[in-house]
Amino acid sequence: MVSLLIFCALCAAAADDLAPQVDVASLLATYRDLHAHPELSHQEARTSALLAGELRKAGYTVTEHVGKYPDGSQAFGIVAVLKRGSGPTVLVRTELDALPVEEKTGAAFASQVRAKNASGQEVGVMHACGHDLHMMSLLGTAQSLAKSDRWSGTVVLVGQPSEETVEGARAMLADGFYARFPRPDYAIALHNEPTIEAGKVGLVGGPVYASATTVEVRIRGVGGHGAHPESTKDPVVMAAQYVLAIQTIVSRQTLPLEPAVVTVGTIHGGTKGNIIPDEVVLQLTVRAFNEEVRKNILASLDRIARGVALAAGVPDDRAPIMKVFDGESVPATYNDPKLAQRLAGVFAGALGASNLIESKPIMVSEDFGLFGLEGHQIPTVMFQLGTSSSQQLEESRRSGKPVASLHSSQFLPQAEPALRTGIAATTAAVLDLLKK
Repeated sequence: MVSLLIFCALCAAAADDLAPQVDVASLLATYRDLHAHPELSHQEARTSALLAGELRKAGYTVTEHVGKYPDGSQAFGIVAVLKRGSGPTVLVRTELDALPVEEKTGAAFASQVRAKNASGQEVGVMHACGHDLHMMSLLGTAQSLAKSDRWSGTVVLVGQPSEETVEGARAMLADGFYARFPRPDYAIALHNEPTIEAGKVGLVGGPVYASATTVEVRIRGVGGHGAHPESTKDPVVMAAQYVLAIQTIVSRQTLPLEPAVVTVGTIHGGTKGNIIPDEVVLQLTVRAFNEEVRKNILASLDRIARGVALAAGVPDDRAPIMKVFDGESVPATYNDPKLAQRLAGVFAGALGASNLIESKPIMVSEDFGLFGLEGHQIPTVMFQLGTSSSQQLEESRRSGKPVASLHSSQFLPQAEPALRTGIAATTAAVLDLLKK
């Protein structure tokens, strides 16, 4: 692979020249406010209104409530547009939503919020994926671009709802996004990465995040009295056999050079210890970079379920049922190699070559890539923003204990250096793509 640093020497802009003229202290205050008031997917009313208001103050034309979910309900997406002469169009995206996680960071501005999730359960709510920091990076970039006269074209800033449930990008596209707003020539975004030091960014061309496919497998049996298992077809035993059997999908049925993950996240069945239930329901996530690998995994999941049932003597009318939830699934996130190569030079020039690292693809998933449309019609790049201090990373290396990961109740980024870096990198990227 050709190193992404190959073009660093071609970037003549100095970091000081690209330093954004924004009030970082004010952005940090807003960041703490957002962190203390997180909102779950589908519920981002306060968050979207706050960001929309700030973007209007910066001089952008803002449209709120963009996005329509399959049930017909309106989403809290926002789109801010600033046009300045002729030229390309660049889309920059941030997310709005938080996670159903109870915060345990101990920060003075830690979230105390509790809310009801889609199932009606009361849960803690936390920006455990750093979307609050993403929003402030986008806002700082918006303010910087509005004050700059070094670009010509159109900037489209997107506040996307429901990223954590991978519904938001699809909802915005379903609401006529590219018919209502300028279609971009490029789309970029960033994401926190706690394994990278704050002040640095990571970038890789090609696949960067894996596809995610949500699957439900319903193992059906014949229930009865726990004292008479011989008169039943026990779905609990079959479910246990199934969980073990599918471990061979990655280890024995997938090419070792192709990364893949099959994880059972939930398993539910039964009501009492002396009753054999009629069925057990499992929910799984499947991750892969290669579409053929993904299809083969899904076929294997179905085949193994039917094989376990057949071995247990389950009648045909009680065969397992497998369901793939397309609305909760996304393809792999793909960084356009040419655009990634170009931005590598930009980031090296803006931040210093030592602050750009060539990162590696990881198995988490994102719906940002959907803005690139099927077949990667629009070049997209998502880069990684370091959020941990050098001391945290050194202690992690010394102790062998990982730093708090995304989605952890302990995740708390080094906000100020990460924010400055996010703004500088994104601003530099847009200025280069829209340079006069």
